Amino acid sequence: MNHDSEQTERQLRRNDLAGEYKYGDAGQLMIACSFAIIWISDTFIFGYTTFLNQIVPNTIRLPLGIIFLLISGYMAKKGMSIVFGKQREHPDVIRENIFGVIRHPIYMSEIILYFSLLLLSLSLAAALIWIIAIIFLHLIARYEEKLCIKHYGEAYIRYMLDVPMWIPRFWKKQR
Repeated sequence: MNHDSEQTERQLRRNDLAGEYKYGDAGQLMIACSFAIIWISDTFIFGYTTFLNQIVPNTIRLPLGIIFLLISGYMAKKGMSIVFGKQREHPDVIRENIFGVIRHPIYMSEIILYFSLLLLSLSLAAALIWIIAIIFLHLIARYEEKLCIKHYGEAYIRYMLDVPMWIPRFWKKQR
């Protein structure tokens, strides 16, 4: 058995995790490959939909793209280490660190990753794949939230009321 399938097997046996969408990983891989192929071919080979690069200068696009790449990397690393870094003895809703700011930081890191690459080249063809990725990630996040409600019950419903799904709020929500 290879390392990836061993890791997946361990995750399936963990009772502190609610589960995930069956085809989520495959869908994310297909979207990532599609985005990469279209972004690379449009940015570096054909340039059919990168005309906005003449309007928005590199001095704006490059620093912003790098900043968003760093944010994406931080969110992915932090989110993955919190969820998969240790098994919790008492299964409970994860509210620590970045999960106290948004409910889906790992998926959001993927959205920001694509956005940062879009900033670097302003490929409208790749932007279409980015929009598809956002829709797909939103749908699987909603599905997984239903699993979390089943698994954690009222605690997850309270979490949903306290913590926004995608965009952090910097003011206290009144309930």
